[in-house]
Amino acid sequence: MTGGDLGSAGLIALSCALAVGLLGLWVGWLLRRHSIRWQLGLVALVAVAASYLGLVAVAQQMLISDHDLAVVTVVSSLAGVIALVVALALGRTLVRWSEALRAEVRRVGTGAPYAPVPAQPRGPREFRDLADELADAHRRLDESATRERRLEESRRELVSWVSHDLRTPLAGMRAMAEALDDDMAPDPARYHRQIRAEVDRMTDMVDDLFELSRIHAGTLRIRPERVPLTDLVSDAVAGADPLARARRIRLDGGVQAGVEVVADPAGLSRVISNLLMNAIRHTPADGVVEIHGRSTAGGIELTVTDRCGGIPADDLPRVFDVAWQGDAARTPGGLDEGRHDRGAGLGLAIVKGIVEAHRGRILVENVENVENVESGVGCRFLVHLPQDQAAHEAAREATDDAGPAPAHGS
Repeated sequence: MTGGDLGSAGLIALSCALAVGLLGLWVGWLLRRHSIRWQLGLVALVAVAASYLGLVAVAQQMLISDHDLAVVTVVSSLAGVIALVVALALGRTLVRWSEALRAEVRRVGTGAPYAPVPAQPRGPREFRDLADELADAHRRLDESATRERRLEESRRELVSWVSHDLRTPLAGMRAMAEALDDDMAPDPARYHRQIRAEVDRMTDMVDDLFELSRIHAGTLRIRPERVPLTDLVSDAVAGADPLARARRIRLDGGVQAGVEVVADPAGLSRVISNLLMNAIRHTPADGVVEIHGRSTAGGIELTVTDRCGGIPADDLPRVFDVAWQGDAARTPGGLDEGRHDRGAGLGLAIVKGIVEAHRGRILVENVENVENVESGVGCRFLVHLPQDQAAHEAAREATDDAGPAPAHGS
């Protein structure tokens, strides 16, 4: 066969292949909504059909002999059959892999435990990557669902708490006011003091609710400044000292000399005060509350240790939940001796929000071998605040993006 014959045969074969290819694309468009196995089978059929049509067209032009055409036809037929079988088998395998992934996709978000697709049917790299992404999405959804359940429980507890802790004192004040109006109060001065105390207490509750709403809405604005940690701790201790003396509790501890902290002074002061008040309320009489501050490699560490008797392990994750008061977790009876000594269940939630706004973290743990407690168990709250410039800039930008907000509540 001369060079001209080869060129003619090539042009004829190319024309036939293009015609079959275009026809295959049209059929593929018609099958676009069907299973991928038919798409793969179509690819094999297009390859075989293009070869057959090209051979027949070249033979018609007398460029190859009948004997050569028969040999090539047999070889191409066998190869085409094998190609079609392989394409259909591969398509079936791909369908099985996709069905396994589809079954897992259906389970995402249903609450059912995630079972990863087994290693064998996961298929090629793209399918394995998709399965890994699916597992990660399922994990994130589970975490989000858990957080949502906890938030919903906190909201229900908060509504229950507001219904009780606001309705009860309001009913009492109404009764006392009616007694004063009817001149039925045996000690009017005491009634007035009681009403004032209840009003102050409810005002503190409303302020805490307002502060907590800003934290949850992401509008809490912090202005980091460099201040001595000793000054913040000293002011907080001075403010908590009257309550500690009234309950015969000694405040002890100390701050590492020369330690400065870059934080919002008002916010960090509230963190320290809330932790001290919480520790005092849950420490039995003649006990000790310790506060320590020091500089660490990663920032500033502040600890407040009480003599509460410990918190059950099941309750530890809920300590910072809204409206959680943990009556069963705290052993001393002083918590229920008077309504004014009860916490509202918001202080620790506010503490966590302020600490996280500083890009810090707060933890609580039970500690043993604590003096002045029969069980020898107390609680330690640990606050860690990063002191690198990047953390402060991130905290400042996060609050600046949220827009202006009112000053800190009490």
